[in-house]
Amino acid sequence: MRLLLVGVLGCSLVLYVQAMYSASDDVVELTVSNFHREVIQSDSLWLIEFYAPWCGHCQSLAPDWKKAATALKGIVKVGAVDADQHKSLGGQYGVRGFPTIKIFGANKNKPEEYQGGRSSQAIVDGAMNALRSLVKDRLSGKSGSSGKQQSGGSKQDVVELTNDNFDRLVLDSDDVWMVEFFAPWCGHCKNLEPEWAAAASAVKEQTKGKVHLGAVDATVHQDLSSRYGVRGFPTIKIFRKGEEPEDYQGGRSRGDIISRALDLFSDNSAPPELLEIVSEDVLKKTCEDSQLCIIGVLPHILDTGAAGRNGYLEVMAKMADKYKKKMWGWLWIEAGAQMELEASLGIGGFGYPAMAAINSRKMKFALLRGSFSESGIHEFLRELSVGRGSTATLGGGVMPKINTVEPWDGKDGQLPVEEDYDLSDIDLDDDFEKDEL
Repeated sequence: MRLLLVGVLGCSLVLYVQAMYSASDDVVELTVSNFHREVIQSDSLWLIEFYAPWCGHCQSLAPDWKKAATALKGIVKVGAVDADQHKSLGGQYGVRGFPTIKIFGANKNKPEEYQGGRSSQAIVDGAMNALRSLVKDRLSGKSGSSGKQQSGGSKQDVVELTNDNFDRLVLDSDDVWMVEFFAPWCGHCKNLEPEWAAAASAVKEQTKGKVHLGAVDATVHQDLSSRYGVRGFPTIKIFRKGEEPEDYQGGRSRGDIISRALDLFSDNSAPPELLEIVSEDVLKKTCEDSQLCIIGVLPHILDTGAAGRNGYLEVMAKMADKYKKKMWGWLWIEAGAQMELEASLGIGGFGYPAMAAINSRKMKFALLRGSFSESGIHEFLRELSVGRGSTATLGGGVMPKINTVEPWDGKDGQLPVEEDYDLSDIDLDDDFEKDEL
């Protein structure tokens, strides 16, 4: 239970926010302090929900999650993380919305996304399928039987930095570096070592090698430690090209380190590309690679001209940059170019411009009801990102057919050319006379 104390006009208003799960439930409440011990070092299969107490979908899921936990007791561990309170855990495992369910199997550092239904029966079925796969892999020798063997991460993913390679690898790099300066005899450095190694492996994978974790033995490479004013061990510094190094001020657990690394990755990355849907491949690849794909349906070019269209695209580009940490896909179409897609989203009745957000894994979508502006889109996406948006099932439960169209050339539209008719051979007076008769 968490306590929120709010002062109002000199008085104190005390609000109690009830935890989603209690000790009487068979759901294991997981936190930053017990997650590594309970999950990472466990041989068991874990099904874990990352939730926020204020999330309506999480509240709806809770009764089924408890029921599934009771049914799976002694077979599969069922846990829950308040990711609103333990943000570093959510960041470590790429949680972008609530509720998110992940399966922690043989390799606890690489959980799988649960894609099944949200009823207690569907959750139990999903857990049993994952358990059968785990046992099958163990029998075939494909997977180590101990979660403990998988828990550390690879020391090879921590780059050994020296006087000779530091400038070339770190200072000349366009990537972001988090560098630990350590001493082999330092007790705190020894405690940090497994956390740093595990974080290095996770960060390498989740940032696609764009954020690196390195280590400098400051007792050997004293020139480096002197250059950066290192006076105690371990000292962690952040290096970004063209900027002064920054002292890392966060926690020393792998979750804290990964969370900071992902923030650095997002800050340093370019905004996602805004693509026109000109073929089925564009829609499929963008939506399958992202948790959400945001689609703008813009008025016909004859209605807005190039300047008007570019104005709408600029608004979308700004919002794509604002939400780039979410790593969503961003797409647009011209009204009327993809009628089956518009029909599946029910866009026709709202006029243009319009916007929809699609979760292709769940075949769900939500529509922008407010204005097609920075503030209107921000409110729409903010509601979705915290699980409050109103969603519906995509028409037919499948992606609609997409027409292959020519991409916009960036120019104003041209009206169709009308044919010129030669009226010289027609005697209009005779025709009028006949009509009169």
